[in-house]
Amino acid sequence: MLRDKNLVPLSRQHQHVLALCVRLDRALQTGKVELAAWQTEIQQHFEQEVAVHFAAEEKELFPAALRFPELQPLVQELLEEHAVLRELFGRAVERSLDLKGLPVFVEKLAHHIRKEERQLFEGMQKVMSAQELAAVGAALNRELEPAANTCHLPNPKSKTRHKS
Repeated sequence: MLRDKNLVPLSRQHQHVLALCVRLDRALQTGKVELAAWQTEIQQHFEQEVAVHFAAEEKELFPAALRFPELQPLVQELLEEHAVLRELFGRAVERSLDLKGLPVFVEKLAHHIRKEERQLFEGMQKVMSAQELAAVGAALNRELEPAANTCHLPNPKSKTRHKS
């Protein structure tokens, strides 16, 4: 299903974080991971975009979806996943996300994003009117504005992380 224009800003942010997941997964597969550099990059993503993204979803998107009984169990799952993901991001901030935790982080974050894209967004597009989606989109744009002005550059040490 084509993504409604009102949900595209969230989808773009999802793409940024999925790119992080892909890069981290590739580094893990090579076995050459600079843990401190990855934890710094994960922290940067969280502080620059993900924290604002989660807050916008919880303030605007999820309450709008909760009005529809068929989406309520899914929203509850997503809220629980936000709590787990915040804990994992927090471990990176504290520099306690170890090599065993990195693949868990990647799997949980990628799974969560895909669930939002494939289940929540598509479900909302099926049950919400164009006017309802537009109202959600306007509210999301206001909430996401602080993250819109950030620039995501790879960590300068990323070249050493990805050597084959």
